[in-house]
Amino acid sequence: MFIFSKDLGIDLGTSNVLIYAAGKGVVLREPAVIALDKNTGKVLQVGAAARNMLGRTPGNVVAIHPLQDGVISDYELTAQMLTEMIRRVMKHAVVKPRMIVSVPSSITEVEERAVIQAAMEAGARRVYLIEAPLAAALGAQLDINAPEGRMVVDIGGGTTDIGVLTMNGVAQSSSVKVAGMEFDEAIIKYVRRHFGVVIGKNTAEEIKLSIGCVLPRPETQTMTVKGRDLKTGLAREFTVSSEEIMEALKRPARQITDKVLDVLEQTTPELVADISKNGIVLTGGGSQIYGMNALLQERTEMKCMLADDADSCVAYGCGRSLAWINHMQEDTINIARRRLLRE
Repeated sequence: MFIFSKDLGIDLGTSNVLIYAAGKGVVLREPAVIALDKNTGKVLQVGAAARNMLGRTPGNVVAIHPLQDGVISDYELTAQMLTEMIRRVMKHAVVKPRMIVSVPSSITEVEERAVIQAAMEAGARRVYLIEAPLAAALGAQLDINAPEGRMVVDIGGGTTDIGVLTMNGVAQSSSVKVAGMEFDEAIIKYVRRHFGVVIGKNTAEEIKLSIGCVLPRPETQTMTVKGRDLKTGLAREFTVSSEEIMEALKRPARQITDKVLDVLEQTTPELVADISKNGIVLTGGGSQIYGMNALLQERTEMKCMLADDADSCVAYGCGRSLAWINHMQEDTINIARRRLLRE
């Protein structure tokens, strides 16, 4: 795609990986899944093709998410997955690219190093890290140059990152390991407990996207689903309603709103006053669940808005930050240490 090297911005998410190329925009959007043969160690598929294999593979093939809760859980597989994805984007590149990679606010220095090493192994010339809330704010095109508080809540696949931003920096941040995948798990547990049926993660995600909500919908919606009956072990069809899914999602949604309130509690009064005036911006795939912004508005008593193209905000933010790449700090950014100093 590029003869000469292009700088890349990477949203390395638990559910999806998005790659932004300088001057091109988002050039790759794939599920963060890799399938490989356990006997030979050979990578079979990466991305959407690998996700279709989840729960459908024979004994010698495994399809997994190599990232959990926003950080690398399997270093080698993450490096292999990134290598394949970057190869698709940089087919004819002569020079290795520089990369900016987003990381959650709760990341430790060891986890930061794992991200850097995986990106270097995947073909990076230089690697720079950026906090997810800062990237999300840039992607949502918020004005964070002035000494004025802005708040972003990025509900991704593995983590929800919350940040208070001012003067191109993060004044206060935190994250909670409750996000899209936790919503899926809550649906699986609810269906198992109330219907006596086991469903897979892909089915749970379909339910979440189709009729998921955290506040009552104007009209109750229903969906017919198939799963495996716990008693008989046979296939069984049942109908689930949006009200039942709301009941299932109540607890994880409350955990997210509680963490947002915690961050506001730790923020200076001046910045909280600014946030009250400017409102809270929601980004990430999980923020698009029906009623999430209204629930957060109800709990915080502040205006809450859903960003345009919420799914891609972090990737676009990484892309916008490529303009500053010559002034960015290489190696770890010690988010954990900075957090301890703030406390």
